[in-house]
Amino acid sequence: MSLVEKPIALTLDEADKMIAAAERSGATLMVGQLERFNPAMVALRPHVTKPLYFEIHRVSPFPNRSLDVDVVLDVMIHDLDAIQWLVGDIKVSEIRAVGIPVISDKVDAANARIEFENGTVANITASRIGTEKIRKTRFYQTNSYVVLDYATKFASVTSLNPEAAHPLAGISINRLEINDVEPLRAEITAFLDCLENKTPPPISGEDGRRALSLAVGVLEKIEAHRLRLDV
Repeated sequence: MSLVEKPIALTLDEADKMIAAAERSGATLMVGQLERFNPAMVALRPHVTKPLYFEIHRVSPFPNRSLDVDVVLDVMIHDLDAIQWLVGDIKVSEIRAVGIPVISDKVDAANARIEFENGTVANITASRIGTEKIRKTRFYQTNSYVVLDYATKFASVTSLNPEAAHPLAGISINRLEINDVEPLRAEITAFLDCLENKTPPPISGEDGRRALSLAVGVLEKIEAHRLRLDV
């Protein structure tokens, strides 16, 4: 049994070996993508239908930890996992990304544009050199606009009733009710539950690999752009 921190590994080869080892031994392998257990995300998930466009910002002041890893694997991977989870089993068709080292020798700020085969687009900004802490996701789906704030544990769905007599009369904002359980506690409880009940983990090794694969793709695009900039 293993509950591993995100990312599942540093390379896809390492991830594949971990998944294969768990399958051979019959062990439970779960990846700690903590934001899936954020109360705001838990409340929002049942209201997600077909996301069309994401605008995501994850910004922090410069940390005194994790300076041996870039901002993509450190924090953006939360959002790379989340968008794939919300979009579903739709393949990524294109990745565009830029990123630069500012204070450390790793990428400290990055932006990625992810496009899926069905046309869904996600624009993600991650930075660890900000002046404030921001953990916001906004996305549009048919007839609704969704706001998710991981930091304040807030989620709302603004929807449109196309049958309303006037457009403004047809707009309603639903602030979702939150069950304020500490995410780490919820994550560990979920892991223990799947062990006790012998059920599949909520975030499998394959899920972790999928997020890592997208992160690797983003880093490759950042490196290509960095060479063009000669920085």
